[in-house]
Amino acid sequence: MWMTPKRSKMEVEEAQGFRPEWTRRYLVVEPPEGEGARCLLCAHLVESACERDVRRHYEAEHRYYQRYVEEGEREALVERLRQGDIPEVVPPTPEERAARAGLGIARLLALRGRGGGEGDFVYQCLEVVLNDVLPDHVGVLGGLDLSPETIRQRVLNMNENLRGQLFNRAKDFRAYSLALDDQAFVAYENYLLVFVRGVDVDLEVQEELLTIINLTNHFSVGALMAAILEALQTAGLSLQRMVGLTTTHTLRMIGENSGLVSYMREKAVSPNCWNVIHYSGFLHLELLSSYDVDVNQVISTVSDWILLIKTRGIRRPEFQALLTSSESEHGERVNGRCLNNWLRRGKTLKLIFSLRKEIEAFLASVGATTVHFTDPEWLCDFGFLVDVMNHLRDLSELLRFNRVFAATAFDHICSFDAKLNLLHRHLEEKNLTHFAALREVVDELKQHIKEEEKILDPGRYKVVISRLQKEFDRHFKDLKFIKKDLELFANPFNFKAEHAPIAVRMELTKLQANSDLWEEYRNKDLGQFYAGLCAETYPIIKGVAYKVASLFDSSEICEKAFSYLVRNQHTLSQPLTDEHLHALFRIATTEMEPHWDALVRVRNPPNP
Repeated sequence: MWMTPKRSKMEVEEAQGFRPEWTRRYLVVEPPEGEGARCLLCAHLVESACERDVRRHYEAEHRYYQRYVEEGEREALVERLRQGDIPEVVPPTPEERAARAGLGIARLLALRGRGGGEGDFVYQCLEVVLNDVLPDHVGVLGGLDLSPETIRQRVLNMNENLRGQLFNRAKDFRAYSLALDDQAFVAYENYLLVFVRGVDVDLEVQEELLTIINLTNHFSVGALMAAILEALQTAGLSLQRMVGLTTTHTLRMIGENSGLVSYMREKAVSPNCWNVIHYSGFLHLELLSSYDVDVNQVISTVSDWILLIKTRGIRRPEFQALLTSSESEHGERVNGRCLNNWLRRGKTLKLIFSLRKEIEAFLASVGATTVHFTDPEWLCDFGFLVDVMNHLRDLSELLRFNRVFAATAFDHICSFDAKLNLLHRHLEEKNLTHFAALREVVDELKQHIKEEEKILDPGRYKVVISRLQKEFDRHFKDLKFIKKDLELFANPFNFKAEHAPIAVRMELTKLQANSDLWEEYRNKDLGQFYAGLCAETYPIIKGVAYKVASLFDSSEICEKAFSYLVRNQHTLSQPLTDEHLHALFRIATTEMEPHWDALVRVRNPPNP
């Protein structure tokens, strides 16, 4: 457990208070009274000695001064401000405005998965609009460069800017976790997406893309491991701060003796490292679990139906909702693997199941086989798959909520485990209350087959539920190992001190006796509560908070990357350098804003 760390002496985190590096970063100084931070630009006092509040004031009121980014420039600016000499806010020049607009268009094109060649088309559209609506302003397009080469370079510049911001924030991470996704890609080459989730001293969470690794060039686990370690070193992230790994279910990731997780854990074993928690059920939950549930290759058959509908039934009104759903996911053209992944989602299967009568009539009209619609076992398997995938979809939706912390996500997993026990028991009793699609199939078959035993074989599906339970136990066993840590983090005032490890009992007793902290716990969210907790008084509890907060609590950022890839599969399958691909995915998944002034200056350097 984390509350009984391997190192002999728990490292005491520094107490909250003004930090000298804030002066250069946010242009503030420590006031004479010693409380909060005083802004050098507007003299505003940020009363909270919390970096999150200082940064928010700076970004909301003084973002203009972010243009002073170079080392010498920043130091000179701070010195001027200390002397009361505040630089005048100079309005941007027409060239800078044009460069800023070009950057914004490049970003939009990247977010929509459009190639650099689309910039010329956008320019032509703007020209038409200005000619007809604002003819006196057509000249503003003269400084707007939207050529393919410029668009591509701007995308790469944005990537470097966002990457630099991530590295700056990573320096302050007290703990971090990695998410390794090797199942997202549907392009011609396979890649590993590496995401990082870190927390700073204020318990502020940051989730970002760390790197993309080309698996063609890093085929062996050893080469993959070396690439990940290099990315961590570049970002300034020490293995001593790594808390968790969340991965897919592939052998490359979780192979018992040769999987990447085993290598990472072995590398992180040292007296100064924490126990690395691994769980592999968050990423692509519906997609990967469907392979355990699809007992009769239903997906393969349904995939053939959809391809036929998209070629010969595209104008049929009964299929418009289905076709619209398909196009919203991955466009008009369908990659086979994309289609397969789309069909493995509970919502999609449920829609197709509701159209089974219409699909049967369509297949008969085009001369395709309809043998599956006369096979009772196959129809029951279809209904069962729809029901179980619908339950998995409910769990997957809950696990997409970000910033709830791993303790809440673990509660959802435990609830689903209890639901699987209930489903298993209901199958034993032939109770189809929670199997709506299967019950519908059975009721229809009863009209043609009198002997119910020949319709439904519960034992066939009990085996599937049992297999799913074992898979969930295997994928989330490490979270069960730290169950007490998660419970302590979520409910520190209700956690019984006698059930806590000896090392934390004194701190916990002191915490529970503090009425002021109890009020803060009731009125603030967990992140704010633990951010304000004194690290000197409660070092072990604070350490547990950093670790739990740094664990991935949702699949949101991975789903964001997967959705971007699926929607733009044809663009991304074109020849692209790894650097450009990395840039597109960073822009598509980041929560950070590029520093536009710095990017404009790259395009328009100031006159000496």
